Amino acid sequence: MIAVVDYGMGNLRSVQKAIQHVGGEAGVVESPEQIAASDKIVLPGVGAFADAMDRLRKQELVEPLIGAISSGTPFLGICLGLQLLFEVSREDGRHKGLGVLGGEVVRFDFDGLPVRPRVPQMGWNRIQPVRPCPLTEGVPEDAYVYFAHSYHAAPADRDITLATTEYGYSFCSAVWKDNLFATQFHPEKSQDVGLKLLENFVTL
Repeated sequence: MIAVVDYGMGNLRSVQKAIQHVGGEAGVVESPEQIAASDKIVLPGVGAFADAMDRLRKQELVEPLIGAISSGTPFLGICLGLQLLFEVSREDGRHKGLGVLGGEVVRFDFDGLPVRPRVPQMGWNRIQPVRPCPLTEGVPEDAYVYFAHSYHAAPADRDITLATTEYGYSFCSAVWKDNLFATQFHPEKSQDVGLKLLENFVTL
């Protein structure tokens, strides 16, 4: 059973249907008990970082999520679900995240560039995997995926970077550490490439 975590900030049904399309058994969950009983966990998300953390706290999901990751449960964060894994976000102030990964979430900063891309980044862009990983097995180099974000992660440990993307400058667009995987882009909106990533997660 793959748990798609419902904390009121994500296109859960699209993620659930995409996982089911590639052969996974996925259900939308919202309680600590359901998370604890799951074989794998997906944390999607869109919206503001502070609001997301507030909802996770109110639903008492912070400790169960951290505990599941610590115990080795395969975990996939998507978009805001990637950002929440870090220590701090600079979105509208300074807000504490789950703290599973060291580093910050920062806004795109194009000061000094002759051409400044639009913020948010909305649409298709390439990813460049920087090391082999079970999640990206079979994904072509420079594959296009779908993004929708104004902020991105700046990991303290560059070794956790799984893929980078160019948008004004190179930023971390996916991370991997042990059983923990996360993408800044939306696999469920990335057609064949995204479905391949989700299939790889299902078959881990």
